[in-house]
Amino acid sequence: MANKINYQDVLNPAQLKAVMTLNGPVLVIAGAGSGKTRTLVYRVARLVESGIPPEAVLLLTFTRKAAQEMLNRASGLSDARCSFVSGGTFHSLAHRVLRIHSELLGYSNTFTILDRSDMEEVIRSLIPGLGIPEGAPRFPKPRTLANILSKAANIQQPISDFIIKEYGQFLEFIRPVNTLGKLYQDYKNTNQLMDYDDLILNLRKVLAENEQVRRNLSQQYAYIMVDEYQDTNAIQADIVKWLAHEHKNIMVVGDDSQSIYSFRGANYRNMFDFSTQFPGVTIVKLEENYRSTQPILTFTNALMDRATEKYTKCLFTKRTGGSSPRLVDTRTEPEQARFVCRYILEQIQQGRSIKDFAVLFRAGYHSFELEAELTRQGFHYVKYGGFKFLESAHIKDFLAHLRVVVNWNDAISWARILRLIKNVGHRKSQGIISWMKANGISPDQLGDWPGAGKGDRGLKALARLISRLMSKNLKPEKAVEHVMVYYRPILESKFDDFPRRERELEQLIPMSGRYKKLRGFLDDLVLEPPTSSADINTGEKAESLTLSTVHSAKGLEWPVVFIIWVMEGRFPASRAYSNPMDLEEERRLMYVAATRARDQLIMCYPGQESVPLWSSFGSAERGYRNGLSSFIQGLPEEIISYESAGCHVKTRDSKWKKSPYGFRKEKRKSSGGISMGDRVSHPAFGPGVVSRLIAKDKVEVLFKNVGRKLLHLEYTTLEKI
Repeated sequence: MANKINYQDVLNPAQLKAVMTLNGPVLVIAGAGSGKTRTLVYRVARLVESGIPPEAVLLLTFTRKAAQEMLNRASGLSDARCSFVSGGTFHSLAHRVLRIHSELLGYSNTFTILDRSDMEEVIRSLIPGLGIPEGAPRFPKPRTLANILSKAANIQQPISDFIIKEYGQFLEFIRPVNTLGKLYQDYKNTNQLMDYDDLILNLRKVLAENEQVRRNLSQQYAYIMVDEYQDTNAIQADIVKWLAHEHKNIMVVGDDSQSIYSFRGANYRNMFDFSTQFPGVTIVKLEENYRSTQPILTFTNALMDRATEKYTKCLFTKRTGGSSPRLVDTRTEPEQARFVCRYILEQIQQGRSIKDFAVLFRAGYHSFELEAELTRQGFHYVKYGGFKFLESAHIKDFLAHLRVVVNWNDAISWARILRLIKNVGHRKSQGIISWMKANGISPDQLGDWPGAGKGDRGLKALARLISRLMSKNLKPEKAVEHVMVYYRPILESKFDDFPRRERELEQLIPMSGRYKKLRGFLDDLVLEPPTSSADINTGEKAESLTLSTVHSAKGLEWPVVFIIWVMEGRFPASRAYSNPMDLEEERRLMYVAATRARDQLIMCYPGQESVPLWSSFGSAERGYRNGLSSFIQGLPEEIISYESAGCHVKTRDSKWKKSPYGFRKEKRKSSGGISMGDRVSHPAFGPGVVSRLIAKDKVEVLFKNVGRKLLHLEYTTLEKI
């Protein structure tokens, strides 16, 4: 029997309104941590409880698992018939519909679905027909070509325009890639094939062009709900429009502030265009947060208040207490890593579990220094998004060139670097290694291998590199630079995404600069590799610290969250400066990162580091960006606790107390030591001049970049210049 739910007792007023508004279009703007899933679950229960047949309800989500979990929860709450609600993804719905109406597209209902590997295989078979001349620059690999064709289809952009925007390294191949796109489409049509992108493209085509199909589906699915609407693309938004065209009983749930997947084709504008597609929409804002403390929410509200386009919402919580988010200038990248490690260790000693912590970052390579420090200190961690430092092919390739200099007998590294040379395969590399070992050949004499032919010039180039690396008193930083020059052409020939990988390799230069000996550098990185995700202790998975890119952390939460590299050029990424829409997505990324924190939010940036600017083609431009992220500069000073891990000028009545994780300001008795006219620096606002002494603990400072600010000396950091 069905259980009668007392909705007023289990839902807040906004959730209740969304659940009880069954007819007409409804847009639910669900702030982070506001009970979005709970609202969907109870609305499914309410629809079935109201007498609507479960097969007339459609729930669209981005994973089949998410839909099934929601329907199972609804069944447990109310009526077992909730499990018969149609739930799934846009692609699974498209597959069901197209099997029935395939003839409208010129297909039989026995068409085959190509998965991604199948798609790449078809593309590989078509490349010879493009007539790429021998000796031409390397044509993109099938995987890259699949990415190009797929995303161009999803964002409905001509292939040529898309290559110019995102694959500038392949501009000379625009014409053959365009031709490939046509050949690929013809091949699918001829062989009764559809790939994943075709499923939603063809569903939209059938809905738009066939009134009877539209009417039948609207009658079949009289009530429709869509989760994570901010992550839909324009094609999916059109599908929603046509499915609900007859009855308008459509509810979409999402948060424009959490739209961070434009690289997959998602279009946050769908949230704003919904009211145009469905006039008379009821808008419900879920603003009560069940995750974070109010000081964290006050920060995230202020962050998004500066967005150029948004649905204004103000997150609040009934939780009491909580401290302001902390912003720490660690001065250098190594100190940023040490600060994070020391703070976590201190908290663990006070009783917290390591599982309570997460360190978030904009890009996978931003955590390299931290990973090295965690390894040195014996922390267990798992990393999501990006990759672990030593688990990527180009990192392994690069370090192997250095390892053979430190250890001539490292046969594994020799085999790796030899096989990177043209015309050297497994058998030849083993022969070279055996020759060197049997004859005691020095690595810099590699080019003298007696079996070398005219096509083995690469051996001499490698020998020249090794000769440079063997120079007496060569600093590790210089050794890394030599390998970078040698390896760059190999990188470009081996990987289609070489601009990204090159930036990641360049992180090795400043890291190696902190070592006196090459062996010490390699010992830290190689001989004690970072803890594996699958690390096992006494038969059970060890408790681990979480490291994650922001994209991979969406939907998750932790008691304590660090965001590192909140710095211009890193967060926001320097590439975003050329496009205002990209810059706004970077702001939303920071919002997503900050709203993962339940109890504490700690943001760090190494203020003395410089971040190079990057062109759209992956090469370094002239100039650097540094300093605190522009997203945080100018926010109300009182909502963040500013600190510095560096040394500060002591004043007569105040001093800096050294803690295990940096310097923090003790309570100030007076404003002694700070005088009108003093030149000072603030970790967020930069340089300025003290223009007025307001009281014993308050001063007005005229900052060069942000104008006048009234500062409370007890809660701020000022350093005399």
